[in-house]
Amino acid sequence: MEIREVLPDECAEAGEVVRRAYLEFAEPSNPAWGGYLPVVADVAGRAGRVPVLVAVGDGQVLGCVTLELDEQRIGDDPEFPADAANVRMLGVLPEARGRGIGRALMEACADLARSRGKRALLLHTTRPMRAARSLYRSMGFERDPDRDWDLPEEGVLLLAYRLVL
Repeated sequence: MEIREVLPDECAEAGEVVRRAYLEFAEPSNPAWGGYLPVVADVAGRAGRVPVLVAVGDGQVLGCVTLELDEQRIGDDPEFPADAANVRMLGVLPEARGRGIGRALMEACADLARSRGKRALLLHTTRPMRAARSLYRSMGFERDPDRDWDLPEEGVLLLAYRLVL
């Protein structure tokens, strides 16, 4: 498996990987998730503005993650300190889970952040994303409740995590 920046001709495939990874959380009772699926799938819209890393193996994109650095940001997440990087939209192809792809992508994010002089890696996730939260804890991420982000109009509480690099 190779971890690297997404190539232009892989953006649609990488976006579909992330969309499929998030699809299980798009409950009909919560339209916020359904509305978020096109956002996570838009890899082409964020590649080139921020680093978008992919895990490639078996001739296909198996996972994808976006990393915000410095002023390079997407979306409207809360501000983060200048000495930190922010992980967004980690997704692994459902049938490829359990092979260490998510961990490899997160380690690549940490390495890239360190190489840019960052001292912390930040992210937000949700309670239903149990496997992701377990991965983050196993990598040494700690809860950062002061940075939790409540979106009551969307029925979503984003739980903040931090890894000291």
